[in-house]
Amino acid sequence: MVSFLVRLKFAQEDRADAVEAARRLAEASRKEPGCVSYVPHQCEEDMDTILIYEQYVDEKALQAHRESAHFKKYAVGGLYQRMRERAVENLIALI
Repeated sequence: MVSFLVRLKFAQEDRADAVEAARRLAEASRKEPGCVSYVPHQCEEDMDTILIYEQYVDEKALQAHRESAHFKKYAVGGLYQRMRERAVENLIALI
């Protein structure tokens, strides 16, 4: 299992577009055969920050996600173009 959190920081004026891109990306990503979980969150204490919790069955599924048309459209062509900061936390499941 491959699990991680992605933290994306946006300018306030880009917030609405970022939220919409994250929602569309999540909707398409959840349909991928190797996607276990894909849940974007907006931080309650900082509404300009989006956290995305992602889980895939294996590295091959993660690579397929990153090569998908919806990832290229909504992440690379959308979120990544507007983000001010990005951090990834790789996780190890305890169960």
